[in-house]
Amino acid sequence: MACNIHDESVSSAATCAYETKPQQSGIDIEATTLEMEAFRGPRKMNGSVSVTQKDEIGMICMTWKDVWVTASNRKNGSKSILQGLTGYAKPGQLLAIMGPSGCGKSTLLDTLAGRLGSNTRQTGEILINGHKQALSYGTSAYVTQDDTLLTTLTVREAVHYSAQLQLPDTMSKEEKKERADFTIREMGLQDAINTRIGGWGCKGISGGQERRVSICIEILTRPKLLFLDEPTSGLDSAASYYVMRRIATLAQNDHIQRTVIVSIHQPSSEVFQLFNSLCLLSLGKTVYFGPASAATEFFASNGFPCPPLMNPSDHLLKTINKDFDQDIEVGLAGTKSMPTEEVIHILLNSYKSSERNQEVQNEVAVLSKKDTSSLDMKRGNAGFLNQCLVLTKRSFINMYRDLGYYWLRLVIYIALAITLATVFYDLGTSYDSIKDRGSLVAFINGFITFMTIGGFPSFVEVMKVYQRERQNGHYGVTAFVIGNTLSSIPYLLLVTFIPGAISYYLPGLQKGCEHFLYFICVLFSSLMLVESLMMIVASVVPNYLMGIITGSGIQGIMLLLCGFFKLPNHIPKPVWKYPLHYVAFHTYANQGMFKNEYEGLRFASNEVGGGYISGEEVLRNTWQVDTSYSKTYIAFPSLLPFATPKLSPTPTPPAPRVTASLSFLMKMNGTAP
Repeated sequence: MACNIHDESVSSAATCAYETKPQQSGIDIEATTLEMEAFRGPRKMNGSVSVTQKDEIGMICMTWKDVWVTASNRKNGSKSILQGLTGYAKPGQLLAIMGPSGCGKSTLLDTLAGRLGSNTRQTGEILINGHKQALSYGTSAYVTQDDTLLTTLTVREAVHYSAQLQLPDTMSKEEKKERADFTIREMGLQDAINTRIGGWGCKGISGGQERRVSICIEILTRPKLLFLDEPTSGLDSAASYYVMRRIATLAQNDHIQRTVIVSIHQPSSEVFQLFNSLCLLSLGKTVYFGPASAATEFFASNGFPCPPLMNPSDHLLKTINKDFDQDIEVGLAGTKSMPTEEVIHILLNSYKSSERNQEVQNEVAVLSKKDTSSLDMKRGNAGFLNQCLVLTKRSFINMYRDLGYYWLRLVIYIALAITLATVFYDLGTSYDSIKDRGSLVAFINGFITFMTIGGFPSFVEVMKVYQRERQNGHYGVTAFVIGNTLSSIPYLLLVTFIPGAISYYLPGLQKGCEHFLYFICVLFSSLMLVESLMMIVASVVPNYLMGIITGSGIQGIMLLLCGFFKLPNHIPKPVWKYPLHYVAFHTYANQGMFKNEYEGLRFASNEVGGGYISGEEVLRNTWQVDTSYSKTYIAFPSLLPFATPKLSPTPTPPAPRVTASLSFLMKMNGTAP
């Protein structure tokens, strides 16, 4: 085949290199100035093309040969999920992976994308442009089956924030905005651009639009290889068609010759016509690989023709689905039937010995040896400081709009503070007020921090988004921790100061601005600590019910061993006192608040003849608090390391030092699953 390659024609070069003829897109997209500049062909520089331009026009051809994937299970041993699969994916083409449930579609997609879990073992050869290498950030993208998005953001905000996180700092904010707007129009979302994505309590965009937003976010970097795991799952036939038509347009775009690989369950006849190539699986083996239009002909040649007016994909999947163990009619007249397992066996053997299989083997061999450039260059994303700022702003907006994150808790805290203020109103300095002050302080520190579990569902949603974005290389752990921490500080100050002021002044706790500020600071640190603890639990147990139970159990044990319900000297020493009593953050918060409240006060004695009891005596004898440390030295060095991602430089007593170290490890390990 004769080819004329011009420097200014990227699509012509792509067509000649792999002998593909992409169909003309039926959807005309008006590109911005920035996009036309990005899509413009390579310019010669002293007779050669620059490295950046090579990377921009380079295309991806993926081949895999004799791929086996085995999953290990402690009870049942190992099980082969994929067995000897061979195939290829070319630029400018849409490859669909089809098959009944449990046939290995998603496993094959994860294998090609390098996303297999630790309990699986893979063998075989997977090559990218003839080289054995890992996919780098920016050259490939993966759209998961579940749309994990922040429901409080609009379509524009979701895509714009993602563009600021993913695109490099060499691009200006205006250029990133243009890229995001163009991508939104490219996926046909311009009419819903100012509509919130929506969740519980807030109606938003449709399921098909939500799926297209997920695709928008992943194609911002203009990846040349795009993986999509069942993009039509949960959509009706019309929404499925429009989503798949947009995906097909991405593959056949004349400016960027993308290689698109999709796993799909049961497409309509219109969607089926959009596929260039088809990989049909059953029981982890290849039943057919080749042009999608020739699949029905292959089945018909083996005695299983597609009935008239029937969806070809329905016929293919019905024929190779052994879940219901039905008999399949053979021949045009349908006079003979045979078990599904036997039908699958016939098709598998027929494909192995067919010319189509030999063509696939030959094509894989040719593409594996083709002299094309490797993907050594990794595209950079935004700088660390920029990522922190963007994540802080995005998280702040999400917290502001999500009523369940802080606003509902603020209302409950205020109602609880008013209740405490009326029950413990005007404590005074009588002998009975000694216990009342301790009970009030311990309840505030214990229950208000315990109520943080109310925001756990919001934590889970944020962690799902973080895990998806981190796995796709948008940003790292540190940037997420800093952004999430900074954005929560104003709200935590609000839910600390207002209820704290009500429950402090109305009961008449110790007067003095410095005492009140210390009270607020300790309460704020405790809330920061529990926020971090709940985020850790959300990363380890990403389930609403189990997470709330786990978080409640951890806080319940800490609260029980803090030294209020059972005095420190009376707690059993093995395990409960050493180390759990000193690991519990309530221990240091209570001791600091007790010292802040009792030091400097005198209380009436209950002994005959009157007299007074000093606050220092109450601390030593009633609450068994170590008075050798100041209140600042006790509380903050122990609480702050738990609440922040970095260790506090302040020296700590021996026991709090253990708490600081454990809290730091929990914070960093818990947020990086």
